[in-house]
Amino acid sequence: MVIVSGMDSRDDQELSLRERKKHETRQRISDIATGLIAQRGFDAVTVAEIARAAGVSPMTVFNYFPRKEDLFLDRIPQAADLFATAVRDRAPGEPPLAALRRLTLRLLDERHPLGGVGETFADFWRVVVDSPALRARAREGAEEIERALADALGEADVADPELAAALTVAAYRTVFLGSVRRLLAGDPVEEVAGDHRCRLEEAFGVLERAGVGC
Repeated sequence: MVIVSGMDSRDDQELSLRERKKHETRQRISDIATGLIAQRGFDAVTVAEIARAAGVSPMTVFNYFPRKEDLFLDRIPQAADLFATAVRDRAPGEPPLAALRRLTLRLLDERHPLGGVGETFADFWRVVVDSPALRARAREGAEEIERALADALGEADVADPELAAALTVAAYRTVFLGSVRRLLAGDPVEEVAGDHRCRLEEAFGVLERAGVGC
């Protein structure tokens, strides 16, 4: 039997199974919360109701989601990880901004929830706009993404990682929110997606010409 760090293959499999079950539980709770909140509004739904619908205790809900707002805006940790990983796992010799540009365009093409444009996104963001608590959490989320990106840029030996991260996140957030506003106004999704791509290319072009991330 091969022993690695005190764990055998059976331990690894059990750990993997536990992690998979934890992920599935987290996703189920989030999906149920999103559905309830989308139907009735953020303030009208309690954590206790969400827990009952998910078949778990309120304590279990808070074990996965520190705050009620995180049940609806559950992709903030994923966004922070995606931006940081794009920099850390970029190809040899690839500038960090090029890797981030590639990531944001891929998210758009996949109609990923973090990509800014999708058929059902207007309904989601309408709930956020209607809730001061969710708007505040979204702003905090942008700061969390910025900090994670700054750490990754620092590891990449970028001269001023905090400034580079702040400018990059601000540029992406500006493009993202512009597209959200258009979706909320009822503009066609494909038209918004085309303009979103153009604005992303322009934003990253400006950042590169300014020497951000060097």
